[in-house]
Amino acid sequence: MFDLFRSRDKAMRYLLGVLLGLVALSLVITLIPGFGASTGPREELVAEIGGEALTVREVQQTLQGALRNRQLPPEMIQFYVPQMIDQMITERAVAYQATRMGFKVTDQEVADAIRSMLAQYFPGGDIPQDAYQRFLSQQNLTVKDFERNIRLNLLLMRLQNLALEGAIVTPDEVEKEYRRKNDKIKVDYIKFTAPTDLRNQVSVTPDEIKSFYTTQKARFNTPEKRSWTLLSIDDKKIAAGLQMPEAELLAAYNATAEKFRTPERVHVRHILLKTSEKSPDDVKKAEAKANELLKQVKAGGDFAKLAKDNSEDVGSAVKGGDLDWVVKGQTVPAFETSAFSLKPKEISNLIKTEYGFHIIQVLEKEEARVKPFEEVRAQVAADRQRDAVFAKMQQVVDQARAELAKAPGSADQIAAKYGMEIGKAEKVGAGAPIPGVGSSPQVDGTVNSMKKGEVSQPIQVTAERLGVAVVTDLFPAHPAELAEVENEIRESLMAQKTAAIADQKVREATDKLKAGVAAGTDLAALGKSIGAKYGSADAFSLEGAAEGIGPATSLAEGFSKPVGSLIGPFNVGGEVFVAKVTEKQPADVARLAADRDTLVLALKRKRATERKELFDDGILTQLIKDGKVKKYQDVINRIMQGYRG
Repeated sequence: MFDLFRSRDKAMRYLLGVLLGLVALSLVITLIPGFGASTGPREELVAEIGGEALTVREVQQTLQGALRNRQLPPEMIQFYVPQMIDQMITERAVAYQATRMGFKVTDQEVADAIRSMLAQYFPGGDIPQDAYQRFLSQQNLTVKDFERNIRLNLLLMRLQNLALEGAIVTPDEVEKEYRRKNDKIKVDYIKFTAPTDLRNQVSVTPDEIKSFYTTQKARFNTPEKRSWTLLSIDDKKIAAGLQMPEAELLAAYNATAEKFRTPERVHVRHILLKTSEKSPDDVKKAEAKANELLKQVKAGGDFAKLAKDNSEDVGSAVKGGDLDWVVKGQTVPAFETSAFSLKPKEISNLIKTEYGFHIIQVLEKEEARVKPFEEVRAQVAADRQRDAVFAKMQQVVDQARAELAKAPGSADQIAAKYGMEIGKAEKVGAGAPIPGVGSSPQVDGTVNSMKKGEVSQPIQVTAERLGVAVVTDLFPAHPAELAEVENEIRESLMAQKTAAIADQKVREATDKLKAGVAAGTDLAALGKSIGAKYGSADAFSLEGAAEGIGPATSLAEGFSKPVGSLIGPFNVGGEVFVAKVTEKQPADVARLAADRDTLVLALKRKRATERKELFDDGILTQLIKDGKVKKYQDVINRIMQGYRG
């Protein structure tokens, strides 16, 4: 695998991954019009940590970045929002406490991290200040915010490393974890579903509905509702009317030419014979074989076939040894020196690195350069058009908002004037879909905090649409009358009665099964007698899946029970199962040695994470108690409300 030849400093690789993630997030944020700009004279705060503010804008940027970057499934975002907000507050609180405890990240460490991170954009090591500021500006970041994020992540990583280094794992724990992951069982099972006509066997009377309403009246409230109008515009509509003059594109290229700089790089392939963890005799054999392969390659042998048949770098061997393009700093020194000294099509002598013996061939080579305008014209045009589209969208929405604020009842005329689409929601609560748009947490969160007649700031309606909303009417929350919730109560009572009958039938069937198994009756015959399907699952581990059933976690108790034991009943995907353990296959402890290092590291990480979570929670609790951390729960609740539904 190519990772074998990269820097051995895992901590730095992890750091760069985190920091590159920040840049990736910022790149996503720049594609969202309206983000990064203040929506008023004073930004609303989510929390204050040691005197530093965490703003609504920062939280929304993170959430939207996660959605746009597909780090979170949109349908689950409402459940992740509170966790992500808590995590942002906790991370800043821990970093604040770390500085109070004497942990420091020097300016030099920050500078080194930035230099390593931006090496591909600024080869040579030195980063001109004006180019650095311009680069961050293009990512919608300030130097202060960017460097603060890097310092924060360096502090957090330092604490994480301390937790990991302090974690101790005993040999018994390693063996126990190995057995947990590799013990297997076989089961026979039956599955059955409650009859679908159970609902026809139950009824609900008016008196039952009235009695339920009377005793549970406090739980029935009609939530606050609003009527509102949304004016929005789509980026495709704006883009269709924009022209990109050649002179304008060339000027944009000249202003941002540094972003098109590429470092010196080589397209390389290799054959590797490993020496790590081998005896001296095996190392000599590997060297002899490598020399023989080198003779074949230099005599005109098929490099790709020899790599595929002989290379011990399994990741590249299947591609004929191809490692693709490599820049300086990606591989270990001896490998890099050879690769960058070869000419295209030239083959190296035998190269010795800490990983083994390499035979290297450079396929192509490119010098460091700034890509010419002709080569990147399409990208410049796309970037320029994107910026122009977003600027025009913002302009249109700002103009519409200004007019709407003066005449809230003129939404139809204003929408027609600016070519905007209009959607109206009548007497709806939080989470209601927007006519013509669908669900939009941003609109929902904004509108449901507004008063009657109020006009919103520009809203990011969807990834491609910007808009402005006006609330036309407000209907306060009030206790619900029986007529408003009668159908809801009827359905609830029907569901309860149906579930009770279904549970009773499952219990009866299970009791028959247990009695039959105790009497020695065949499970297949028992299943048939109660109208259930019989099946058998071959050996599976706790982290695997049982064929015909699903994830093995549903049968976890079977791994600690003797053969012949019954498991269940348990529900998987709406079907009820009862299983019988038919065989147990203990893990082969003789193979533990091969997995020991991986298991130790995994257990250490788990223990370090548990310790760190307790540590973090303790810090946050104490800082809140000391008044060093202030959370504005009403603001957090509004953000969460915006992502519900």
